Amino acid sequence: MNRFQGKTLSWSCSDGTIELVLDRAPCNEIGSATLPELEQFIATLPVLQRDSHTIIISSARKEGFCAGADLRELYRESQPLQPADRLTRLRDFLERIHSVMNALDSVALTTIAAIEGIAFGGGFELALVCDLIIADKSARFCFPELRLGLIPGFGGIPRLKRDLGNAMVRDLLLTGRSINATKAQSIGLVSQVVAEGDALRVARSTAVQLKKFDRETAIAAKNFIKAIPHDELRREIEIFCHLFTRPAVEAGLRKFSESTDALPYLP
Repeated sequence: MNRFQGKTLSWSCSDGTIELVLDRAPCNEIGSATLPELEQFIATLPVLQRDSHTIIISSARKEGFCAGADLRELYRESQPLQPADRLTRLRDFLERIHSVMNALDSVALTTIAAIEGIAFGGGFELALVCDLIIADKSARFCFPELRLGLIPGFGGIPRLKRDLGNAMVRDLLLTGRSINATKAQSIGLVSQVVAEGDALRVARSTAVQLKKFDRETAIAAKNFIKAIPHDELRREIEIFCHLFTRPAVEAGLRKFSESTDALPYLP
């Protein structure tokens, strides 16, 4: 299948480049609708990648790249359940999204995130699985989970540690502040900063350049420099599930879910 149009995302394959486009209002929150379509994309990858060299992930939403997990849905669907059942459902969701992230992280293609606007929480974590991040000047990156008494749960901490020094990891994790594209490039998180609205165009241009190189060499280079921290990723799930049971987290999620703001995660 070279083309797919779902309810929350689409993908197409042309001239060796696979484009995965997120498109769920308001800002591509990942929940019960998006996750199965991401899993469908991963299941299709073995066929798609036979004649491909690059995956570009971008957003069709003007609000930004991705705001992360659908926390309103997570809270709403967990309330009727007993505590043990809440944890079972949460763990299942986290293990499924980690499976998707790990597959994207290790795929035998070069992956590019084209970021415009916000990449918060799980959206930031989705960008971190990519080999290259190209951000326009409107891009902002943030882990806001601490405000809810949580840590990032989609693999963000181990992958950020893989890419950055510990001082910057602690800063982003413990302060919950956002950084812009220029700052992200200065710390080595973003490979290119481009004019506003230009991220996808430059990502496509980069994909054309990548096509010139031997694919097997590119795969070998990626495998050499990009180890996947499996043990830490599993530990992250355990910590997230432990924190999720605390009353303070439930109170924070309740307040978040009851907010009338369309984008309550904005600082």
